[in-house]
Amino acid sequence: MKQARKTMITALATLLAAGGAHAQIVKLDGSSTVYPISEAVAEEFQKAKKNVIKVTVGISGTGGGFKKFCRGEIDIADASRPILKKEMAACAQAGIRFFELPIAYDALTVVVNPKNPLKQVTVADLKAMWEPAAQNRINNWKQVNPAFPDAALKLFGPGADSGTFDYFTEAVNGKAKASRGDFTASEDDNVLVQGVQRDTGALAYFGFAYYIENKDKLKALAVVDPKTGRAVEPSEKTVIDGADQPLSRPIFIYVSEASYKKPEVREFVEFYLKNAAQLAKEVKYVQLPAKAYELNAEHLKKGKLGSVFGGEAEVGVRIEDLLAREGKL
Repeated sequence: MKQARKTMITALATLLAAGGAHAQIVKLDGSSTVYPISEAVAEEFQKAKKNVIKVTVGISGTGGGFKKFCRGEIDIADASRPILKKEMAACAQAGIRFFELPIAYDALTVVVNPKNPLKQVTVADLKAMWEPAAQNRINNWKQVNPAFPDAALKLFGPGADSGTFDYFTEAVNGKAKASRGDFTASEDDNVLVQGVQRDTGALAYFGFAYYIENKDKLKALAVVDPKTGRAVEPSEKTVIDGADQPLSRPIFIYVSEASYKKPEVREFVEFYLKNAAQLAKEVKYVQLPAKAYELNAEHLKKGKLGSVFGGEAEVGVRIEDLLAREGKL
């Protein structure tokens, strides 16, 4: 009888231990642009840990991710732009302190239907299409530029919660979130791809990786750099050299300080930084210089909290300059 009870208790303890192990969850949410990298890291991490630690990766847009992050609902926010002042204030009010870790480069890619004869656009052309004053007024390509095709202009882009939307509007219109509203918006980049694929007069913008994944269905337009006058096509080289590519940018993960104290989150973040370069390249993003990942690890070790952007959006910034700055909460 005693032996049976002992066996039962041992079995129960084993079951509880297993249940406890499986209860370890790391939660990420946010940018659809960062999602492919975080998803790839999560898959490899769970394999390495034999699924003892579960990682969930959601897509609610950069803004949506920060809302959850600053409410303490997730451990890590995926972000395709830096955290803004109002988000920093929300985090501070909730007592959420954080690490800001750049993990790859991206270039916003402007795409059209393959039947569109255009090969390039200027930032001024994009502004004429997307600025708030264009709403219900600019509906034909020829209205943007007399040299453009005489065809109905159909625009597709990320929704207002997207960091890609914020970055594009800042880079093109001079102010984040300043945009016409009469376009087809979606947080799902695949919806944007399908929209352009179906309509010969369509134009959209999204992350470089989604273009590479669908390059047989779309045509990427070179963007003329207003500083140099050169038409720059999205590529690894032009993504890295932000001064050459007017729509290139670093992308980030934000890690809660409280969450980082949990062993499972710490293990995941360390794994992320060790594997981000390789996995970013696999999913068609551009890896940072090796020194950048080393500095990220150093910032975690030294407890360097906050954002080096101070809540302001910036365009065409180089990663080396970012990592040398002091962070602010």
